Amino acid sequence: MTNIVNITIDGKKYKAQKGKNLVNVAKENGLYIPTLCHFREVDPPLGTCRICTVEVDGKTTSGCTTKVYEGMNVEINNPELLNTRKAIIEMLFAEGNHFCPSCEKSGNCDMQNLGYDMGITVSRFPHVYSKKLVDFTSDRMIMESNRCILCKRCVEEIKTKDGKDVFSFVKRGVGTRVQIDYEEEAKLTDEEALYAMSICPVGAILVKGIAYEQPFGKRKYDKGGNSKQVLINEKLKRKSKDGKFVVATTSLAGCFGCHMSLLDINTELLDVLEIVEFNKSPLTDIKKFSKQCDIGLVEGGCANSENIEVLKEFRKKCDILVVFGECAIMGGIPAMRNFISLKECLEEAYINGLTTELGANVIPNHEDIPKMLDKVYPCNEIVKVDYFIPGCPPNANHIWKVIKNILLEEEYSITHEEFKYD
Repeated sequence: MTNIVNITIDGKKYKAQKGKNLVNVAKENGLYIPTLCHFREVDPPLGTCRICTVEVDGKTTSGCTTKVYEGMNVEINNPELLNTRKAIIEMLFAEGNHFCPSCEKSGNCDMQNLGYDMGITVSRFPHVYSKKLVDFTSDRMIMESNRCILCKRCVEEIKTKDGKDVFSFVKRGVGTRVQIDYEEEAKLTDEEALYAMSICPVGAILVKGIAYEQPFGKRKYDKGGNSKQVLINEKLKRKSKDGKFVVATTSLAGCFGCHMSLLDINTELLDVLEIVEFNKSPLTDIKKFSKQCDIGLVEGGCANSENIEVLKEFRKKCDILVVFGECAIMGGIPAMRNFISLKECLEEAYINGLTTELGANVIPNHEDIPKMLDKVYPCNEIVKVDYFIPGCPPNANHIWKVIKNILLEEEYSITHEEFKYD
């Protein structure tokens, strides 16, 4: 009796060994089923993240826990499955402290890379900003529970030489988290500790002192080479010969780095000015809109009442609204205050901080000062946003490439190297 079975994947016939893991069978045949919790050494597969959701004989299931059998009909890439996987990644980002530019695992993060592959620039779901334990107790490791996705890789895979567990689940329900057994962790070699960090698909397990050891370009998901220069083409000049495109820009709660990046095309800015007219913008110092604009560029999130007012005005005065940079898309570094209460944040800044002037224990409160919001909000949670340009900051050539193609209503491609959060 043969162990070879006939299966169908996305309408094509394949032969495979009976009982073999579907994810591995697909990979052997050049087909990609994305995974996050799945790890080659863990058997049986964990099936916790559901990123590998597929349809088998019309029913949805996890691909990593499915074994092939005679006559099975598998769907991998239909629109519903693609949207399901994308939604799962978006919810994971929204649920935890996944601010890629400030994360030690950036560039080596499996979940970040899946976000790139799926074309995710922003989550459709509001960020939860749950406050979970960050455990610094171990002499060598940090457990950042705000990033943990409970994939169970570390629990199943990391053992001491005498077979003892180093990581384990504690508590139940939404309170479930991974805990380090400090005594057993101390028995691991340095190589084993680094292995524990490497198998974590996010930035939850960190080894102190070496997190930023790999430079840009040498990390797991970095790509070599430089992105091509983007020049303003003749078609765009012809398109605008009867009048320039009108562009407005503003900076909300951010560092102004994205505006600095706008200027990094250097002398090509002269070509831009041939077909673009800047209206309300820090680049022109025009304070108020004087006309309806074709496109508005917004950097920074919303941290106070003035940010909200300015963003709503941009939505009203700009036909197309584009937000660019990590702060505008996910709140960025300013949103790290969302994990503590506004009261505690203000008291630390104005009363208890080391740099606070002695005796000046007053939190500023005046009608002319914009009111702080309870948290820093990404722009899409305040108004409808048409396009998102990720990066911290985005590359100048990439920004203008996107703007050019939006104005011309053309399709454009984005390279992996351009599409980076850090």
